[in-house]
Amino acid sequence: MIHTRLGESGLKVSRICLGMMSYGDPAKRAWALEEDAAEPIVRRAVDAGVTFFDTADMYSTGVSEEITGRLLGRLFPRRDDYVLATKVYFPMGPGPNEHGLSRKHVLAGIDASLTRLGTDYVDLYQIHRFDPETPVEETMEALHDVVRAGKARYIGASSMYAWQFAKMQDAALANGWTRFVSMQNHYNLVYREEEREMMPLCLDQGVGVIPWSPLARGLLAGNQERGSQRDTARGGSDRFAETLYVDDDFDVVEVVREVAAERGLPPAQIALAWLLAKPGVTAPVVGATKERHLEDAVAAVDVTLTDDEVARLEAPYRPHPIRGHS
Repeated sequence: MIHTRLGESGLKVSRICLGMMSYGDPAKRAWALEEDAAEPIVRRAVDAGVTFFDTADMYSTGVSEEITGRLLGRLFPRRDDYVLATKVYFPMGPGPNEHGLSRKHVLAGIDASLTRLGTDYVDLYQIHRFDPETPVEETMEALHDVVRAGKARYIGASSMYAWQFAKMQDAALANGWTRFVSMQNHYNLVYREEEREMMPLCLDQGVGVIPWSPLARGLLAGNQERGSQRDTARGGSDRFAETLYVDDDFDVVEVVREVAAERGLPPAQIALAWLLAKPGVTAPVVGATKERHLEDAVAAVDVTLTDDEVARLEAPYRPHPIRGHS
């Protein structure tokens, strides 16, 4: 497994990040795997050299963090051997202060996450979305205090408009606070709107990009046919995916399948190889509910596409409305 710096920070991460949202409570997410079922997949990732793991407080309302903490504690001999990321923003209870990016919720959120993860610190603490109800200065100062307290080594952000991200970074710079080193955005072969503003901003500012949904919720791995229902447990119950992708996206999927067939590779490897080669992309956040999902992701690191293949893969793309910011 290749390791690289997260943007221009000094933090080294594997080029594949294992997303831990797939592991949690099936009662909360029908496709989530319980701990016993998740362990062989996470173990396979560790054996393959994956050292970067991403979760969030809201995944199965904290259960994912609990499973992540226990599994990584068993599979790695030392805490310094892996990079652990989690997130804060979405509701964790019914109270008016149990969501968002207020100082109250950020400071409560990190303490609760550390308890569930069973660790003293996370390597990367991310805001899960932009909070229009909280001044950016309040959020950035609170995140700076989390870092100064030793509860997080670095901070990152997730999907938002580029102007919002720039506003938060500028607030940190103006006040001498910790700045974001990463952006976890919605980016893949069928959703490339991030190439307009966010990707150039991250490249210019040295921010590492760790895209979520790199396989478009499995669309690019071939788990659905045009006009059909998804044929996986997740596909049949993932209502969020229905807001992200449309039938026109199959024009891209068909080319992915063609290139994959010519190469004798699974479509997932082709889609991930395309993403891994994009300037600024550090490590796609890959979900895996079967060991072969993880094996495809790891193998994609060594796949190099030709200029002609890249042009073919990109040609059918059609602009999309902005999706994934909420």
